[in-house]
Amino acid sequence: MDYYGTRLATCSSDRSVKIFDVKNGTQILAADLRGHEGPVWQVAWAHPMFGNLLASCSYDRKVIIWKETSGQWNKLYEYANHDSSVNSISWAPHDYGLMLTCGSSDGAVSIIFSSGDGNWETKKITNAHTIGCNAVSWAPAVASCSLPDQNSSAGKPSKRFVTGGCDNLVKIWREDEGQWMEEQKLEGHSDWVRDVAWAPSIGLPHQIIASCSQDRRVIIWRNDGVTGSAWTSVILHTFDDVVWHVSWSVTGNILAVSGGDNKVSLWKETLEGQWVCISDVNKGQGVVKSGKEE
Repeated sequence: MDYYGTRLATCSSDRSVKIFDVKNGTQILAADLRGHEGPVWQVAWAHPMFGNLLASCSYDRKVIIWKETSGQWNKLYEYANHDSSVNSISWAPHDYGLMLTCGSSDGAVSIIFSSGDGNWETKKITNAHTIGCNAVSWAPAVASCSLPDQNSSAGKPSKRFVTGGCDNLVKIWREDEGQWMEEQKLEGHSDWVRDVAWAPSIGLPHQIIASCSQDRRVIIWRNDGVTGSAWTSVILHTFDDVVWHVSWSVTGNILAVSGGDNKVSLWKETLEGQWVCISDVNKGQGVVKSGKEE
C-alpha cells in the first residue's frame, strides 16, 4: 500500500508489476508495468513528497524506479549493477532525501540516491554478506536520542539500516563521513536470514529489530540507546516451518509474521516483556484465532 492507503502495488513471477486503485474495499487495475526480464521479488513506495514513485527489484539483477506523471507510469531510473538477483529494496526515511537500498544474491548492498535534479548516484557495499543478501530495512530517522554517535552532528541521527543474509547474520550499517561501515554483527540464527525489519520509532529511546530465518525462528533484537550498550536478543517463537517475512505495525508495537506454514500471526509484547500471539490467520481463509494476552 502507498502512504495514503489508496493504491496497492503487487509483483509477480510473471515479470509484471501491477498497480491497483483501492476504493470502497475493491481493487481496480490502474497500471501494468513491464520492464523486468525475470520474476519480480519486491516493490516499495517512496514517500509522496517525492511524487508518485515506486521501486521494484527482480531476479533479472535490475532495480527499476517508476514514476507516475499525468496518470502515466514510466521508468524514471534503472539500476543494473548487480551480478545476481536483487532480492530486497527499502526506501530511506524521507528526512534523508530520495535514497533506496538494495540487497542482492551477489552479496553486495547498493545505495541509490538522487538530489531530485534527475541525476542518480550510487554506492556499493561489496561482500556485505557471504553468499548473498536477502533483506534490507532502514532505521527510523527520528532516533536522535538512541544509538548515539559522537561523529554525528548534534541532534542529527546517523543514517543506519539493517541487512540479513545467507551467512546466517544480521548486520547493522552506519554512514560515516560518506562511507558505509559495518557497525554491528548480530549472531543468533543457525540458517539463512530471510527478512529483517527495523521497528518504527514511537519516541522511546530504545531500538528494536525483528529478524526471521530458515531456522524457523523469529528473533527480537533490542538496544536501549545508552552509549556503549549492546544489542540483546530474545527468541519470539520457533515456528513449524521456515519464516519468510516480518513486518511492524505503523506504531511499532505489533509484529506480523508469515512463513511456510501458510499463516500470518500477529505478536505483541506484554508489560512484563513477554511476546504473545494475539491473532493467527490462515492465508486466504480469513479465519482469525485470537490469542490470550495475559
